[in-house]
Amino acid sequence: MGLPIRMVMAAAAVATVSFSAQAQTVLTASSWAPPTVATAKIQREWCDLLAKNSAGKMRCNILPRAVASPPGTYDAIKSGVADISYTLQGYTPGRFVLPQITEFPFLGDSAEAISVAYTHIANKYPQFGKEHEGVHVLAWFTDAPGMLLNMRRPVTNVAEMQGLKWRVSGGIINEVANELGMNATLKPATDAYELLSSGVMDGTVFPANALEPWKIDKLIKHATAFPGGLYNSSFIFIMNKARYDKLTAEEKKAVDAISGEVAARMFGRAWDDAARRGTALMQANNVPVVQADAKFVADVKQRIQPVENRWIERAKGKGLADPAKVLSEFRSEIKKASQK
Repeated sequence: MGLPIRMVMAAAAVATVSFSAQAQTVLTASSWAPPTVATAKIQREWCDLLAKNSAGKMRCNILPRAVASPPGTYDAIKSGVADISYTLQGYTPGRFVLPQITEFPFLGDSAEAISVAYTHIANKYPQFGKEHEGVHVLAWFTDAPGMLLNMRRPVTNVAEMQGLKWRVSGGIINEVANELGMNATLKPATDAYELLSSGVMDGTVFPANALEPWKIDKLIKHATAFPGGLYNSSFIFIMNKARYDKLTAEEKKAVDAISGEVAARMFGRAWDDAARRGTALMQANNVPVVQADAKFVADVKQRIQPVENRWIERAKGKGLADPAKVLSEFRSEIKKASQK
């Protein structure tokens, strides 16, 4: 005798759910930053868009803990420990040269505009991609413009930068700090609170968006801002290349539709929003913000010219035929993106 119709329907429903679960593509996503940081927030939003774009056929499993430290994240994704994450290339000094094009002082005041310009340049010159073999680049983006934050005194000129101990994030800012005579130590953002609260460091180079998520807003007593930023940081949003290559054409289309400039704008806009909140937080905490005057800016520019010259030579070694031209083109792209 056959099974009752209700049992047949129930069995069919279970089979359908099981098939759907098996058919769904799940990407593991890792974040070394806490959920309150803009990069972690945007990675979650990107994953939500992926699920929407694929009509639920793809989703992310965002891991509760990072699979690697910030400096180890790139290799963790490259080796397949997780499928997706982001990192700051300056955390591994000397490894990535071309992304440092985004890290020079005075580039611009908007992370979104710089990120869009960065995307255009990186996509135009394949040498950027060659420097990141082993991963699939989902987005090139930058942080908001960097400033000086410290617990000791106002900084109104180059001489006052000296004599304080500074945490720096890596990349071009290391060289800038050296040329300016700063006592600087490379440490990731995750160490900032401990270094400052313990007195090991007197200050840090950070964008305004870092105060709230890294919980240093109650520690900082003085800030110095520069037109276009004292520095910037190059970030990369990446997927394991083998994982991307195994996606179907339809799945790749869903991923690609929210990668590139779309994702760059998402990250850049989030950094800009967070920077505005950080600036308001400083105002609420009565932190005086020094705006670097023309002489201060001119002194910094004069001292750091060797940094740009060295980058040009290193970039040639990475296959970029005319790095000075590309840098000039990048600055023009930032201006265009800033006007939109």
